[in-house]
Amino acid sequence: MLWLKALHLIFMVTWFAGLFYLPRLFVYHAMSEDSISNERFKVMERKLYCGIMTPGMLCTLAFGIWMLADYAWMLYSASGWLHLKLALLGLLVVYHGVCGKWLLDFKHDRNRHSHIYFRWVNEIPVLFLFAIVILAVVKPF
Repeated sequence: MLWLKALHLIFMVTWFAGLFYLPRLFVYHAMSEDSISNERFKVMERKLYCGIMTPGMLCTLAFGIWMLADYAWMLYSASGWLHLKLALLGLLVVYHGVCGKWLLDFKHDRNRHSHIYFRWVNEIPVLFLFAIVILAVVKPF
């Protein structure tokens, strides 16, 4: 059981590292004006999204589902904190998908957002991290 938790947390940290960094790359990409920088950001964003973020997300979900199936659902299924955590996780997966859509927009040179927009977007994962960790550790409900 402790191995599952450890692996779940390792991949969660990996996923969040990408969720924190990709919008920051979007900030710089939206500010870039030359083709060399534009192409460099496209490569960095793709490698981050496909090579780090998405595998991190999939492993986080896999180990989380494994823990739910093994013991957590039986222990905590009546607890409101678990339902709220799972709902926030669902929204985080949607956010991950939206990041993928922005990635495609940049890839095809059709980004419509300013660097200021992405500076604000960059704060969203912080809110998710605070809420999810507090729910998982404190279990307030």
